[in-house]
Amino acid sequence: MELQSVKQRFGIIGNTAALNRALEVALRVAPTDLTVLISGESGVGKEFFPQIIHAYSARKHGNYIAVNCGAIPEGTIDSELFGHEKGSFTGATDSRKGYFEVADGGTIFLDEVGELPLTTQVRLLRVLQSGEFIRVGSSKAQKTNVRVVAATNVNLRLAVEAGRFREDLYYRLNTVPIAVPPLRDRKGDIHLLFRKFASDIATQYHIPPVTLDTRAREMLEEYRWPGNVRQLKNVAEQISAIEERREIGPETLLRYLPDYSTPGSLMPVVPTGHGSGSEFANTTERDILYKLLFDLRGEVSELKGMVAELAAAQHGSGTTSGYGTALPVKYTATPTLYTPATSENPYIETAAEEVTDTSTATVDSAPQTKEEAQREMLIRALRKHRGKRKEAARELFISERTLYRKIKELGIQDKDIANE
Repeated sequence: MELQSVKQRFGIIGNTAALNRALEVALRVAPTDLTVLISGESGVGKEFFPQIIHAYSARKHGNYIAVNCGAIPEGTIDSELFGHEKGSFTGATDSRKGYFEVADGGTIFLDEVGELPLTTQVRLLRVLQSGEFIRVGSSKAQKTNVRVVAATNVNLRLAVEAGRFREDLYYRLNTVPIAVPPLRDRKGDIHLLFRKFASDIATQYHIPPVTLDTRAREMLEEYRWPGNVRQLKNVAEQISAIEERREIGPETLLRYLPDYSTPGSLMPVVPTGHGSGSEFANTTERDILYKLLFDLRGEVSELKGMVAELAAAQHGSGTTSGYGTALPVKYTATPTLYTPATSENPYIETAAEEVTDTSTATVDSAPQTKEEAQREMLIRALRKHRGKRKEAARELFISERTLYRKIKELGIQDKDIANE
């Protein structure tokens, strides 16, 4: 009941376990004065958590100040945070209080804390340790009683290793960590958020709200959402304002999901090296991508051999292509379209192309073309799953958008799927 009231008060939509856990931690730590570090990707809604912590703390009647550390120039950030004396630098025509002085007795939220310069990090560490700060151009230490909540969308542990962030400050800020989950890990909340955003803009501009059919809803939930909730809100607002039809299908939705079927959008999430046990803990991003591409190339090569063997076994030739005993024929539809070949990714070969050019030519007197082979495999997968395209695409290891495009290009109709 308390979680539900918090969600209603701050307009938070969703009920996934990870989101509820983050909210529970925020509520439990709110009555204390412990420093909190909120981590999460850009656009996940980290700004709600310091507001919740302040509202449910003993400081709720004090000032709440939010500071975007990445938006303040390096030359003036010390003055903004800690204040300055008259004449301390060019343009300082009067003394000025900083945010830490103004927020005395309240809460200060330092967003994008990882962007702070090293010299400012030293000043911040002193405030956290002793509550003291010195204005720019002054030699007199002043006291402040302020609660600090920080947020970042970068891995501060990696920033510490790279020398861009002080280790002592990291541990001082990370007294209570709160991890806000990305939208792709909240699949059950995606449609709820879309309906909320669509309803809000419909109310604001007095237009009927848009709705999604079943296939469009599935596509919405399968998309990776690199921009998280912020991107989802933009998509909902664009569709509401532009589309004339109020019921949105997958073909319409695809126009608003950038790079839905490109290899980049289908790449696995790269681990960030949290924990010493991760195999990527001390690896650069370039090395990680090389490893992923190498593994993918090996999997495609193995699949090509399997398909060649299966084609030979199906036609009774007994060829094994070096893989031993032929596999059962029931696996023939699985690996063929593993990764769609595109001009953007010429380094990944499709198993369908290779098998069509080699294995079918040797075992058939009338070899199939590439299009015929792909058409047969698509129909077989769609029949197996009774026309359910989401399941068929998953079996073929392709995206739903690629499946829709292939069905249209190859002229596959409902009657083809129904005929046995």
